[in-house]
Amino acid sequence: MQDIRHIKERLSGAAASGDTPGADALADGGTALSILGIRKRFGETEVVRAIDLEIPSGQFVAVVGRSGSGKSTLLRLIAGLETPDAGTIAFDRIGGGEGEGGYLRMMFQEPRLLPWARVLANVEVGIREADKAHSKALASDVLREVGLESKQFEWPSALSGGQRQRVALARALVSRPRILLLDEPLGALDALTRLSMQSLLARVWAKLGFTAILVTHDVQEAVSLADRVLVIDDGSIVKDVRVGVARPRTRDSAELAKIQSSILEELLTEDN
Repeated sequence: MQDIRHIKERLSGAAASGDTPGADALADGGTALSILGIRKRFGETEVVRAIDLEIPSGQFVAVVGRSGSGKSTLLRLIAGLETPDAGTIAFDRIGGGEGEGGYLRMMFQEPRLLPWARVLANVEVGIREADKAHSKALASDVLREVGLESKQFEWPSALSGGQRQRVALARALVSRPRILLLDEPLGALDALTRLSMQSLLARVWAKLGFTAILVTHDVQEAVSLADRVLVIDDGSIVKDVRVGVARPRTRDSAELAKIQSSILEELLTEDN
């Protein structure tokens, strides 16, 4: 597969010729995130309770917890899809005239592809307005990076579930996000496809350096991918675990197994 740095080179070369925006619009890396006293209530139920959280630029964070614990609501608050009842969410280095949404992208459990558009056109949907002149070339480059260049003229209905999720990932990556939010994007995949997608996520995150926040029910997935795992219960962070295991990681790692066990113990304790 083509290295995703080729995409940056294409953009940089175009910028030098005056065809695309300048350096600010082409900035790489992640964005730091600061959450202070965030709360969210639906009716009589407080779903997120006074969460304080600092996420450094470029960190990969996984969020785990039981169903209904507030994981996805926290992600939606960060994405701006829900409005907090109290507290603040602040981003560092987000701007460039596009606002917060210009550098933040979100992947859902469902790929949410446009069924009437071919794969290439679906990826083009994610391209920033400033890059529209190069949309087909950029979309094709990112599809090559996720292993789907040969599928760019297919309809979404002709793809497997894993392929559709890779298209959704390409659509998010083509905007060069500084923050990528992932709401259980691998949950509906079969075991082997899920492992393949985990490897793909780890690889593109390592290359691009964006800040990643993944909500998942799979503790093994969390410790395999993340620098840090947050355990949420009843709307609060009850455990913040650092995963100080060198990359690339192997699934038979005794260190990862120990961390996974400590997180599962916390989750099982919550059930009692």
